[in-house]
Amino acid sequence: MSRVVIKAENLTKQFVLRHNRGGLKKKFLGLFDARYRERAETFTAVSDVSFTLHKGESLALVGHNGSGKSTLLQLVSRILVPTSGRLTSVGRVAPLIEIGVGFHPELTGEENIYLNASLFGLSNKEVRSRFNEIVDFSGLGNFIDTPVKNYSSGMYMRLGFSVAVHVEPQTLLADEVLAVGDEDFKRKCHERIRMMQDDGMALILVTHAVEEGKEFCQRYLTLERGRMTEHGYY
Repeated sequence: MSRVVIKAENLTKQFVLRHNRGGLKKKFLGLFDARYRERAETFTAVSDVSFTLHKGESLALVGHNGSGKSTLLQLVSRILVPTSGRLTSVGRVAPLIEIGVGFHPELTGEENIYLNASLFGLSNKEVRSRFNEIVDFSGLGNFIDTPVKNYSSGMYMRLGFSVAVHVEPQTLLADEVLAVGDEDFKRKCHERIRMMQDDGMALILVTHAVEEGKEFCQRYLTLERGRMTEHGYY
């Protein structure tokens, strides 16, 4: 069997929601009146989720809005730290989780290519050797010297996807970012993903579209209120 690239064991993520937060006046009143005291509530976004992904495998994360899909993907990408459970990953993991993440708005497209690629562990020399390919794939040659704060969401997605696929990840994480942009570029992205899958890249894809999940993924994992309710093959 091919090697394991992602192993999630009983991942749980909780957030503390604070109510009645206020200034010094409210804190002072809270000493005498419970109505003014700060209250804390624990919200469990992901609860006890386990799965294993091997080289070349693909997994669709399915569920309604607020089901915990994006939080789980952020745990796998190590953007978030689990409250409990264990995550093991092997090789380079490239997250395409939110448009604009990993970019500095004041920097140009070119500068952000170097910045973003460095977050994936590439040296400046490695980025230089791939720079032209990244720009060509993105189709942003005329705007590469423009600060990305002036980019549209579609342009952000083009640049982010282009960097991610050229850092040669062992695992690609995609959270519906491919829903942004024109149809020609989306088709180009889909073709690139399939090619990388053929070369052994693993994929975790968040999607609402059943057909998209079936097109790219062998397996699915359904979340409901942060809990895994189904896990199987298409």
